[in-house]
Amino acid sequence: MIFRFAYPSVLALLAVVAAWLAFVLIKQPAGITFSMTSTLHSLAGSGNRFLARLPTALRAVLLVLLVLTAARPQLYNVSREIQSFGVDIILCLDTSGSMRALDFQLNGKPVSRLIAVKKVVREFIKKRELDRIGLVVFGEAAFTQAPLTMDKGLLLGLVDKMKIGMAGDRTAIGSAIAIGGKRLKDLKAKSKTLILLTDGRNNAGDITPEEAAEAVHTLGVKIYTIGVGGKGPAPFRVETPFGSSIVYQRVDLDENTLKKVASIAGGKYFRAADSKRLSEIYSIINREQKTRVKVKQFFHFRELYPFFLIPALILFGLEILLKTTIFKLMAS
Repeated sequence: MIFRFAYPSVLALLAVVAAWLAFVLIKQPAGITFSMTSTLHSLAGSGNRFLARLPTALRAVLLVLLVLTAARPQLYNVSREIQSFGVDIILCLDTSGSMRALDFQLNGKPVSRLIAVKKVVREFIKKRELDRIGLVVFGEAAFTQAPLTMDKGLLLGLVDKMKIGMAGDRTAIGSAIAIGGKRLKDLKAKSKTLILLTDGRNNAGDITPEEAAEAVHTLGVKIYTIGVGGKGPAPFRVETPFGSSIVYQRVDLDENTLKKVASIAGGKYFRAADSKRLSEIYSIINREQKTRVKVKQFFHFRELYPFFLIPALILFGLEILLKTTIFKLMAS
């Protein structure tokens, strides 16, 4: 609960009360007019001087309480109703053998393509707090690693467990698109997106990427494709009888097919030759796939003015009582 005054500007009247009290205490002698000087003499004691100033003190406290009452003290809390029109996103990630290539860097050190991809994908998942995300892993075969879920902890854990070759060493791009589209089928989300990342060419599976893209697009799914890797031969670490060594091999990235897939499904194609560009691509997609959030706020108030008004009325009655009894008797 949070405390506040509904009309805080009214509190400025406290300055007026303070000024009035100072005027009364300084400009006017504290005392009461009596008809008998002997009675006045009897008021010279400190206790009676207090009684003489009591009406002024009561009036000052009364005015302060009335000002606080007029300012409407309140306790309140806020509840929020969030309606999220999120985006359903399937991430199709290539874990084939070519993702071993060491042409990406993190913190100045060479890393495999998959390690760089996993880092960027983790960041992307964390940004999509209100969206459902699913994971499809593909190599020679394609399978769903995680159905659509808002459990970001689960998704991040599964991304960390991805390994090169876990779905085979070849590349079934068409199958990955088909399985991703199947996961998005019949969902009521207003925006359905599939993001496909690969560094190779479709050389496995029973359906071509173009056929899969056409089928998926009829379901209202937009496809973004990302081609990973540089233009020239890529370095690979290989084990030999004399230890590990680095050899350079050409990786066949089929950019034309990836561009066609994106075009068919109303998306875009991106080329990521390094970690920085890969991160930029996911940031671009993150901005384009906006989540619409509608937030309603409800304020619950508890009025506290009775705790100030009731004492003020009591003081007002006490002041009247004192003036009509004790001080009246003292003045007679």
